[in-house]
Amino acid sequence: MNSTVRELVERQAAQRPHAIYAIDADGQRSITFAELARACRQVGALLRSVGSRPGDTVSVVMPNGLQTLRVLLGAMHGGWCVNPINLLSAPNQMRYVLGHSDSRVVVVSPEWEQPVRAMLTGLGREVALLVSDAGIGDLPVEEGLTEPPAPDALALLMYTSGTTGRPKGVMLTQANLAANALAISAEHGLGPDDRVLAVLPLYHINAFAVTMLAPLAHGGSLAMPPKFSAARFWAQASERQCTWINVVPTMISYLLEGAAPPREQTARIRFCRSASAALPSEHLRAFEQKFGIGIIETMGLTETVAPAFSNPLDASQRKLGAVGRASGCEARVIDANLAPVPDGQTGEIAIRGSNVMRGYYKNEEATRAAFTPDGWLRSGDLGHRDSDGFFFVTGRIKELIIKGGENIAPREIDEALLRHPAVQEAAAVGIPDRHYGQEIMACIVLREGMACSEDELRKFCLEQLGRYKTPKVFRFVAALPRGPSGKVQRLKLLDTLI
Repeated sequence: MNSTVRELVERQAAQRPHAIYAIDADGQRSITFAELARACRQVGALLRSVGSRPGDTVSVVMPNGLQTLRVLLGAMHGGWCVNPINLLSAPNQMRYVLGHSDSRVVVVSPEWEQPVRAMLTGLGREVALLVSDAGIGDLPVEEGLTEPPAPDALALLMYTSGTTGRPKGVMLTQANLAANALAISAEHGLGPDDRVLAVLPLYHINAFAVTMLAPLAHGGSLAMPPKFSAARFWAQASERQCTWINVVPTMISYLLEGAAPPREQTARIRFCRSASAALPSEHLRAFEQKFGIGIIETMGLTETVAPAFSNPLDASQRKLGAVGRASGCEARVIDANLAPVPDGQTGEIAIRGSNVMRGYYKNEEATRAAFTPDGWLRSGDLGHRDSDGFFFVTGRIKELIIKGGENIAPREIDEALLRHPAVQEAAAVGIPDRHYGQEIMACIVLREGMACSEDELRKFCLEQLGRYKTPKVFRFVAALPRGPSGKVQRLKLLDTLI
């Protein structure tokens, strides 16, 4: 039976009204399930008060916090489609998403009001701008204003980098989100007594699905610091009595740099969930040995509402190096002709199930390319399945750089660099990095007779791309390696590191 985000919220509000859903890292403020349901109705009333209606898209430009949870869940509860904006985006990227998403309302935290107001000028449509700490909580609860959203109604429009420079808007329905929340809860054996330390940003699909939505499925809770702090991580988990933690490999790397806390601080933590990028086996072993907490490796895509694969909860059944078995969906490995291949044979991993996206917003060509004719989502990952049903990822078909769990399209870096007058050719590639898994290296061919320093290019990229996507390493080369077709062979760029 297809469920919706509203049903998840209202079920917990009816069954466990006084139980805490979310609490801040200091323990000063919290939201019960009953308070969440009330806040959801208030958000719906607020959106209607500015002329918006269910079915419209609402962009959200806010850092982590209890108010962000209220806004995101309240909009979906009322039947709106939310579009969380990546706060690490450069202004031109953010403006592109605000324009492309066709959002009619943008909700911002106070510090984002002026930058976003400037981005909205010249979009060619009327957009209401709401500051998040005004209005919500001051409006009367207007019961019955909106009909319950249908399971197939769009609930989330989340933009993700692909193999092209422009991010693609992934369309996910109420049923997609609810199905994966239930699958995550079942996969990890979660219940009402479980609380997760929620340090990942809510504009990332992992945090959105795993730390925000899954507790609504099992009646658990989340503790939400404003951002990840390696220095405060273990104290926050202990003080808020967390029973599990959800991180990306970059965070594991930083935690390994610090001292191990006393075992009594981590005694309640049943497991650590790692996702969004491959976790080096040596980091997994080092983490488990140092902190005494088992790691469950998982894998998914924005297009599958985060996890589509998970290792078992039982540590004795996990397989080192595997992303796990299909979780809440079906998965198989296909060849270049899109036909299934036998276990043990390498091919492209494909996924089908109730968690798979409807498609890419206003991009029929990309949507068609993403699916096989019989409806399997092509992940772009190369790998194989073993005889026990565990999947192993061995490489990527798409030329994505995965930095700290975030997908970065190399072409986006290339195109930014090519806007510099001294740059004739540019090609970006991911290079190994101890903390982020991958960092960005850009190889540059300068125009004849022109000069440009590394510092000048770095400053230029900071303006064009923002800090997160600015290359860490620049290499000036005479020519880029190309194949017979003239296409740049990015992996050969790694030879410049030797």
